[in-house]
This record gives sequence, C-alpha cells and structure tokens, in this order.
Amino acid sequence: MIVALYGILLVMFGVYSYWLIDPNITFFQNNYWVQFRDWAVYLGYYRRDISWIAYLSLLILLFIFHFVFLKKFKQYSAIRIAGIIAIIGCISYPFVSHDLFNYLFDARILTHYGLNPYTHTALDFQKDLWTRFMHWTHRTYPYGPTFLPLTLIPSYLGLGKFSLTFFFYKLMNGALYFLAVYLLNKKNRKEALLFATHPLIIMEGLINGHNDMIALSLGLIGIYLLGKKYSVWSRIILLCSAGIKYITMPIVILHSKLEITRYMKLLFCFQAALIIYLCYKMEIQPWYFLSIFVFVPFFPKFLEELSILFFGLLLSYYPFIRFGDWTAKTVALKREIVYVSLFVQGIFLLISYLRKKKFLIK
Repeated sequence: MIVALYGILLVMFGVYSYWLIDPNITFFQNNYWVQFRDWAVYLGYYRRDISWIAYLSLLILLFIFHFVFLKKFKQYSAIRIAGIIAIIGCISYPFVSHDLFNYLFDARILTHYGLNPYTHTALDFQKDLWTRFMHWTHRTYPYGPTFLPLTLIPSYLGLGKFSLTFFFYKLMNGALYFLAVYLLNKKNRKEALLFATHPLIIMEGLINGHNDMIALSLGLIGIYLLGKKYSVWSRIILLCSAGIKYITMPIVILHSKLEITRYMKLLFCFQAALIIYLCYKMEIQPWYFLSIFVFVPFFPKFLEELSILFFGLLLSYYPFIRFGDWTAKTVALKREIVYVSLFVQGIFLLISYLRKKKFLIK
C-alpha cells in the first residue's frame, strides 16, 4: 500500500515537472500532448502561487516517504522502489535546470556537425532549433574527458531527433542509478533505500538529470567492485566518475580495504571541501551536494542526519518557482534559505553530538 501511494506521488511529481516546461519545446505532435502542455504551462507560468504550493507539498511528501522507508527498511524492496523511481525520472522534465539541454547539444556538435565541442559553442549554430531552449550558449565544453563519450551514446541513438535524444539520455542516467541501487542493496538494504529514495537524488539526479548523478552512480559502482576485489575495473570506473566533473576525485584514492578509518574520514572531509569550494567560487547549487552520497556505504547515518540541509537546498528553488526568474533579489533570497537551513542543521547536529557524548559518559 505504501509503495503504491509512493508511486502515485512520483507520478504527480513527474506531471508537475512539466508545469515549467520551456514553451519552445514540442516533444510530440499530438493534440492530447499539446492540450496537456498548454494546461501545464498555464499553471507553471501564470499561476505561480499555485505552482509554489504544489511544489512544497510534493517536496514534503517526498521527505515523509523517505523517512518511512528508512524507518521500516526491512519491509520494503529498494530494487523495486528504485525501478519505479527510475521510470518516472526517465519521463520527467528538468523543470528547474537547463543543464541537460547543454549536455545534449555539446554531443550534437560532434555527432551532427562533426566539430569539436571544446572549441565550438552553441552560438556557432544559431539556426539550430535546439538552441531555442538552451542557456549558457556562449560557453565551450566545460566538463571532463569521460562525460562527452557517455553523452555520445544517446546522441547517436537519438538519430538527430531531440525527443529521442532527450529520453535516451534520461534512460542512460536512470539505468546507472538503478545499477548503483542494486549493488548497494547487495551490501545493505537500508543504505540502498537511503540512496534510492532520497529527494535530492530523485529531483536533482533523475528529474533534472545533472551529470553529477552519472558521476555519483559510477562512483558507487566502482566502490562496490573495489570491495569485491575487481581492482582494475573498479579503478577504471572510479576514474571515469572523477573525469566527468572532477568533483568525485577523492574516491579515486580509496583504499581497497574500504574500512572506516581516519583516512576514510579525511577523504569525506575532502569531498565536503570540494563542495564548499564550488559553492563559494560559483554559486550554491543543490546538485553539487549529490557527490557527497558517494560515501553512502561508509557514513549512511551521518548523511541521514543531514536531512534539514538537503530540504533547505531543495526549498531554495522557491524564489524561481514563485517569481519566475533569477535576479539579484531572488538569488539573495535563495542564499538566505540555504543559510538558515544550514544554521538549523548545525544546531541539530550539535544537540545530537552532545546527547551521544552524555550517553557515552554515563
């Protein structure tokens, strides 16, 4: 019953994701689709008061179900739930991010035009219809050497069609997520559920489709193989993970014993430092925090305790959903939401630490 209700919630979130679809995008030439898109655009763009309430409600429900699954983890199958999540994620729209469209066009520069995305920008192809719903069209390829070959797979399979390329990318992303959950489940069911049902993973990794999710999934797959003594393959996969955006670089030097030692804690701190650096150097973006979940096999309890921060990160989309744009005022509001959640999270962790210390003294 709980899983069925969760499935309904995911479908609702998938439908909601199209409320902020770019009006220039036409996935299908079908009257039913056009009617649905027009209805969704009306609610997302012209009834932002309703859209914001809908988003907040769905977000709270996602966290409630996540906590229920963790509390009663022995009763639920992480693999079955991950399958449902992956399917909904594959057909959802990245409603608060345009990065996925840049990934697709970067690959298209090579597969369709036969040119190098490291030296050409989307602005060089202004007549291409795909540029209508892109942001950051002025930049060359900004990612590491292992991400482009992966994006060539959906680009070739898409046969130059935007809709096919879009859904093939989502399918690749969902398949890697599902494989990561499957391997985590072989080790620990609760860790698998923590990863599979986490709202940050679902929204930023699967719905918005950030490439941090592919790096994260490959990282978890590589860690599993490292623990099973497949040293060569695991190191290759870990390098592929780090080579996507460099943010999962600390896992490349993981020790093959995978023990929670001072060295492992140091790597975790290094990972957190990379996220903090990105937030300071660029902007606080919720998807930067996906990479910290690569340490789910080692610090699941601590990640579970960071729910206030993760909720605040996803709540920080309020200014955009409610007001429709990122201006100096809305960006400042976004930062305030994150800072408040970080402060409350810090108080929570301090109280939790003091309680544990008092218990140990007794």
